[in-house]
Amino acid sequence: MKLKHILLLISAALIVWFIYDSFSQPSVDDLKGDFKEVAFYRNENNTGPIVRIYAVTVSDTLWQEMQQYGEYMPHTKYGNTQVYFFLDGQPAPKQVEPGQQNFDQQYQPYTLARYEKDAMGQESFKRYPFRR
Repeated sequence: MKLKHILLLISAALIVWFIYDSFSQPSVDDLKGDFKEVAFYRNENNTGPIVRIYAVTVSDTLWQEMQQYGEYMPHTKYGNTQVYFFLDGQPAPKQVEPGQQNFDQQYQPYTLARYEKDAMGQESFKRYPFRR
């Protein structure tokens, strides 16, 4: 009888710990920078590579926070995830699309950074990606 109670107590403690650990994971909401998603694209192809493109505004040029934000975004094996960052209060695209150019060229000078995770899982973060 005692062994049964000990095992139940250990099981209950583990369940509580698992639940706490699940809900206390860091997320986008924990980052500084007041990130706001202003545009999003995801292709409808569920049988092939999933393409996700985000346009996000940020309150300041917090480079590490931007990179961390990109790492928090969903990614599918063999898919591609791109996040473009724009300063809050400056022009930013309201629509993004797949292809070589993901948004209207007029927004390129306002792009602070681009985070990308490609089909092979390689991550890249580039400050001012459209400056020459």
